[in-house]
Amino acid sequence: MTEHIRRRFEDGVLRLTFARPDKKNAITNAMYGALADALEGAEADPNVRVVLFDAEGEAFTAGNDLTDFAAVSAGSIAHEDMQAHRFLAALACATKPYVAAVHGFAIGVGTTLLLHCDLVYVADDARLSAPFVSLALVPEAASSWLMPARIGYARAFAMFALGEVIDGRTAVAVGIANAAAPAGEVHTAALEAARKLARQPLGALRATKSLMRDAQTIQQVMNREGEVFGARLQTAEAVEAFKAFAERRAPDFTKVRAD
Repeated sequence: MTEHIRRRFEDGVLRLTFARPDKKNAITNAMYGALADALEGAEADPNVRVVLFDAEGEAFTAGNDLTDFAAVSAGSIAHEDMQAHRFLAALACATKPYVAAVHGFAIGVGTTLLLHCDLVYVADDARLSAPFVSLALVPEAASSWLMPARIGYARAFAMFALGEVIDGRTAVAVGIANAAAPAGEVHTAALEAARKLARQPLGALRATKSLMRDAQTIQQVMNREGEVFGARLQTAEAVEAFKAFAERRAPDFTKVRAD
């Protein structure tokens, strides 16, 4: 467990809070491990009826901590040892309702996580993006399949390939989120929804979620994405992307061999 993921349980709702505000809640390997532990535990615990994701500070999450990605790219950490795999597997096989409260920016997995949530509440001025290609990578969390299915191929490709950013109101309009509200009201709205779900018959909720999600296909897509993602981390393009990040400059992919 890490102090950067806070767990609170009340009234059947397990609340998982990103708590690394000084780093815009960028998710480290340890944080992924803590999230995976929590989600696996939630599935096994009959007292947990709903899981709620939220965050402290000014942002939902800046996505993956790029220091970990750079370490994999450099060969100092094996891609297979990254705890994100366990977290993604937990998302794929989730049967209990997930709710999210999003404020500030939600980058990368901060956006793709929402595709696995059953109810999503966003701040009007939230900023959602999934700029994987800009890091010489590919989409994850089965988003290469879930995102086009949710918002259409053209908009999904623009988010992945161009890093197009959408605000909270647009996220509602295209179907990523249920409702937008002023930032100060988002957490209350999400918590109220989670508590309402917790009072519903859990068996019926789980059966409904199972009918609405193809968990087997989601896992298969995640596996394919994971293979390509791991390979991309070893490319010259990825080396340039992470070197540029460390040097606080824009990457120049025009002089890098495409792999």
